[in-house]
Amino acid sequence: MPQPVFLAPDHDHGRCTADALAHAEALCAQRAQRLTPIRRRVLEVLLEHHKPLGAYEIIDRAAANGTRPAPITVYRVLDFLREHGLVHRIESRNAFVACVNNHASGDLVVFLICERCGEVGEAASAAVASELKGAARAAGFAPKTPVIEISGICSHCRAA
Repeated sequence: MPQPVFLAPDHDHGRCTADALAHAEALCAQRAQRLTPIRRRVLEVLLEHHKPLGAYEIIDRAAANGTRPAPITVYRVLDFLREHGLVHRIESRNAFVACVNNHASGDLVVFLICERCGEVGEAASAAVASELKGAARAAGFAPKTPVIEISGICSHCRAA
């Protein structure tokens, strides 16, 4: 059963976080990489909510339990997590969100960003991806970051 684009407000968030962390651990082990304590902590901060956070918000939240990480450290961690598909950058918000969908690296990612609650959903569309890849190829263009961001109102906010 495919995961919904926007998780229900009352979803089992503990399970959601545990699954994402287990996936990160397994992926790092498979790639002979380490999910170091600071990498894990930054990922945990992003998994606390399904809303994008800026780097300094991540630093502030990570510091709540102890030492405040240096900005350069957090940016390096974010680069690592992005490189491994564990975190996405929301360009329009200059912020980051944990990836809770296990999609292949390089897949077209469509972010649906709710203007009311701030939640971000990831929608997959093979048809859109195929059309865009074809258009890029026809133009002799090699996309580096295949991402689409769409702002609007999620179904949970519309129903409220």
